[in-house]
Amino acid sequence: MKFFKKLSKSKAVYLAAALLFQMLILLLLLTYFSRSFLPVYYLQLILSVVVSIVVINRDSDSSSKLLWVFVIMALPFFGGMLYLLFGGRKIPKALMVQDRQAYADYAAYAEQNLQTLKDVDIEDPVLRRMTYMAWNNGFFPVYANSAARYYPTGEAQFDGFMEAIREAKDYIFIETYIIDEGSVLDELLEVLEQKAKEGVDVRLIYDDFGCMVNVPENFAQMLKSKGIKAHTFNPIHPQLAIQMNNRDHRKTIIIDGKTAFTGGSNIADEYVNRIERFGYWKDMGVRVDGPAVEPFIIAFLQMWNYASEVSTPYEMYIRDESEFPRRENEGFVIPFFDSPTDDKTVGRKFHLNLINSANKTCWITTPYLILDSDMVSMLELAVQNGVDVRIVVPGIPDKKIVYEVTKANSELLTRKGIKVYEYTPGFIHGKVTLVDGKHALAGTVNMDFRSYYTNYECGIWMYDPSCIPAIEDDFETIFSQSQLVTEERIAKTNWFIRQYRMVLRIFSPLL
Repeated sequence: MKFFKKLSKSKAVYLAAALLFQMLILLLLLTYFSRSFLPVYYLQLILSVVVSIVVINRDSDSSSKLLWVFVIMALPFFGGMLYLLFGGRKIPKALMVQDRQAYADYAAYAEQNLQTLKDVDIEDPVLRRMTYMAWNNGFFPVYANSAARYYPTGEAQFDGFMEAIREAKDYIFIETYIIDEGSVLDELLEVLEQKAKEGVDVRLIYDDFGCMVNVPENFAQMLKSKGIKAHTFNPIHPQLAIQMNNRDHRKTIIIDGKTAFTGGSNIADEYVNRIERFGYWKDMGVRVDGPAVEPFIIAFLQMWNYASEVSTPYEMYIRDESEFPRRENEGFVIPFFDSPTDDKTVGRKFHLNLINSANKTCWITTPYLILDSDMVSMLELAVQNGVDVRIVVPGIPDKKIVYEVTKANSELLTRKGIKVYEYTPGFIHGKVTLVDGKHALAGTVNMDFRSYYTNYECGIWMYDPSCIPAIEDDFETIFSQSQLVTEERIAKTNWFIRQYRMVLRIFSPLL
C-alpha cells in the first residue's frame, strides 16, 4: 500500500502516461498516412530494411542484434521506427563530450601509475593481463600501496561507511542509483547535515530513474537546504526520444580522498535488512584506503561536472601518494568505471578476463543472470579446462520476468557443466567474483546486458589483498545456504514454463 501511495504521487505515473500517449499518436499518424498515401507505406518498409542492415553491421553483442532484426521482421512497418526510438544509444551530447574530456584528463593523472608493474618487477601473467586490459580500456592504472577491506553484508558496509563519514574532515562524495525514504536515509542525512555545518564539502549524486518513485520531486532542493550539494543524474522527461536506458548504477562513497567504498548497496532500508521484501537481502561491498581512491574521485567529479553549471577541478581533491603510509602484503588493486558513451564495455571485459584467467576455481555471485553467447562460451570453456565454475543467483526474485530469464540461463549453464546455486534465504544482490583464491572483483556490475552495455558502472579488481580469505569464507557460507540447480530438478519443471523462459531469453537484451 505504501508503494502505491508513493507511486501515485510520483512523476513516474505521469511520465508513463505521457509516453504511452505519444506512442499511440505516432502509431495512429503512421497508420493513417500509410493508408492514405502509399509512398509513406513503402518508405517505412525501406526504412526497416535499411535499419536491419545497420543493426546487423553495428559493433554490438549478437543477442541484441538478433532481437532487433527479429522485431523488425515481425513488424516490418513499425520495426524500423521502433529501433530509431528505442534501439540506438541515445546518449545526451553534453554527457558524451564530458566523457571524452574526462578520459583525456584522467590520462594525465593515471600515466605515472602505469609504471607500478615495472617498478615492483612483477611478472605474474594474470596481473599483467588485467593491468594492460584496464589501461587500454579507460586509462585505469594499477595501485600497489592501497588496502582493501571486504564487507560480507550490507549491514556491515553501512556501519563501515557511516563511521568513516562521521570522521570526515574535508569532503564527502556520494553517488548512488537508488535512494528510498526510511531509517537508513534519515540516519545518513542527519550525519551529512551535521558535517555540512562543520564546513565539510558534502555532495550527493543520485539517479533520477532509480529514485523517481522513492523520493519527492523536490528532494534535491531539500538536500540543498540542509547544506548538502546535490544533483540528479540524467533527469527523465516525457518524450519518446529519451535517454531513459542509460542510468547511473554506480554506488560510491568517497571520504577526504583517503577512503572509498563501493558495492551493491543503495541507500534504502532493505539493503541492510531493516525491512524485509524478498527474504534476507544479501549484499556485499569493499572499502579501499590509499592512492587507489584517486580514480573514484575523478569518476565522481566527472559525473558532477556534467550536471553542474560550474566545473570542479580534480587537483584540489586528489592527495599526493606521499601522504599515504606504506602498506605491506596488500597486493594490487585496479578501480574501474564503465560508461555507455563508448564501446569499451569495461565491466564485461573484466568478467571475461577473470573467467579466462581461472586455473582452479571461479566463483561468482550476481542477482541477474542474463548472458550473451560469448559469455556462455567462455564459462563452458572454463569448465572444459577443469575449472570449478560456480554461480550463485537469488532464491527469491525481486523482478519476476528477469528471474525467469535467470532461470532459463541457469538451466542452460547447468547442462554445460557450470554449477548454478540458488541462494535460499532470499535475494543475493552482491556482485562479487573470486578466482583461484587469489584475485577478486567487487562492485556494481551484474552479469546482464544493462550492466554491460547501457549503465554507468564501477568496481574494483583486487590481486592478492589481505581480504581474500574473508571473501573465500563468505563464498563457502553462501554455498552452504544455497541449493544446487540439477538436471533432475530441471526435468521436473513444467514444459510450458520452460518454453516461456526460452521465449523470454530472446528479449533478454531489453531487460
